[in-house]
Amino acid sequence: MAHSLCGKGLRILTIDRRHPVRGSSAASTAMIQHEIDVPLHRLARTIGHEKASRVWRRSAGAVEELKSLIRDLGINCEFQSRHTLFLSGQELGARALKREAQARQEVGILAEYLDRAALLERYGINRSGAINSAISASSNPVQMTTGIFRAARRQGVEVVGGLEVTDVREAGDNVIVATDQGKMIEAAHVVFCSGYEFLECLRNPRHKLMSTWALASKPRLNRPDWLDKYLVWEASDPYLYFRSTSDGRVIVGGEDEKGEAAYLDPTKIEHKTAVLVEKLADLTGISLGKPDFSWSAAFGVTPDGLPMIGTAPGMSRVFVSMGFGGNGITFAKIAADLISAAVLGHEDVDWDLFPLR
Repeated sequence: MAHSLCGKGLRILTIDRRHPVRGSSAASTAMIQHEIDVPLHRLARTIGHEKASRVWRRSAGAVEELKSLIRDLGINCEFQSRHTLFLSGQELGARALKREAQARQEVGILAEYLDRAALLERYGINRSGAINSAISASSNPVQMTTGIFRAARRQGVEVVGGLEVTDVREAGDNVIVATDQGKMIEAAHVVFCSGYEFLECLRNPRHKLMSTWALASKPRLNRPDWLDKYLVWEASDPYLYFRSTSDGRVIVGGEDEKGEAAYLDPTKIEHKTAVLVEKLADLTGISLGKPDFSWSAAFGVTPDGLPMIGTAPGMSRVFVSMGFGGNGITFAKIAADLISAAVLGHEDVDWDLFPLR
């Protein structure tokens, strides 16, 4: 968000209640997908074909723009373009996936449907079907976020950590922000892009919190060669997702639960880790063994699987982005583009797609 406003003649201050890059960025598995949690053909039934098509195309475009940004800034963050393998599961079977692949193709997003035989032959996975698509990516999330922050600071952005915003009010053509240190900050615009953590006055009843679990294997794990070019997830609820890293680890995540407190329960992580290890082995034959790292985190979701991006209720100079679901990095790029345009006095053509509804 800060980088998107750089070089526009603005004074920009970024505030983090922790120290920068110590929050959800460090917990991300950095599967940067153009595929969103709600399939295109289902989303079309909810918000209409025209808007659903624009959402999916915007998501694909955001990943491509992020690739260009990382390349142009010269950030060394293990950024890698990847294909995505979306497997059939409890939510979508072979016929639904075939329909989904066709829906994507019709709006200009390349998608190859694979039947059971093709899936088994190419990837050794025994499911009724899958969609193979390009456009996605992966990275080291801490290195990527740090690199973008450093680029923003070189252009004059100020970054302050360990300072928490406690209240926000509009006053005429300005916004007044109160902090936990008793200070007041005055700005022309304020943007809350704080993931799933919000002031009470900015909470939205449609924004719910989920808990998730993830793990990383030891490096140089024995794995199929094709995995190094793919992100893999499935059409189940909860769904399993996994990828490899540049040092040969396999990162696995899933077993999501409703509620913001579940991930804080220390008794759950051992069980969740064991389930993820077993699911990966059953699906791929990969023997992960004892993970090097296991962790848990919270994330925000909405009923239709789309983020909420716009002005806070009753305010015109305070912007909010929330509800990124499993597409935090991709949706963050979209939010940065939409909100930065609004701050600069322009309306992005896709502003209507992600309202605070």
